[in-house]
Amino acid sequence: MTEFQARAAAEWLLSAAPDPAECRRQWGRGPHGMVLLPAGVRWDVLILPGALGHPTLDVLSRCADRPGPVLSGSGGTRLGFFVPPGTASRWLGTGVRAVGRGAWIVVPHPGRAAGVVSWLVRPDGSGTLNDPGLLELAMHEAVAEERRSGGW
Repeated sequence: MTEFQARAAAEWLLSAAPDPAECRRQWGRGPHGMVLLPAGVRWDVLILPGALGHPTLDVLSRCADRPGPVLSGSGGTRLGFFVPPGTASRWLGTGVRAVGRGAWIVVPHPGRAAGVVSWLVRPDGSGTLNDPGLLELAMHEAVAEERRSGGW
């Protein structure tokens, strides 16, 4: 990611913050470059367990030109797929945590290495998100592929 892309991605993420300047300062001050940003403003987040999230991202990467932003947390045991606002209130998937309006998520700076939470797919700064319908299909295909290979 170029410095220009990282800056555009950071500005897009900060556009959801109640105080973008303070978040920018926190990114610079903190040892891990993390801030809390509200879900439900520019995006919701669907959090999948890693065992489902990683194969889902593999399928999604084959189906989409470029997947939307995806975070990895807790050493890859959970993946957070950024989806359009409002998705969380309509999501019915079992085993998927839907995070929307009223919740906050930990977000690393898109242009720096991070610690516990890191980007698997960094935001591109344009507002590209994961399509919930395509994400659901990718989840189904990931499960089917795992079953075919004897994984589940």
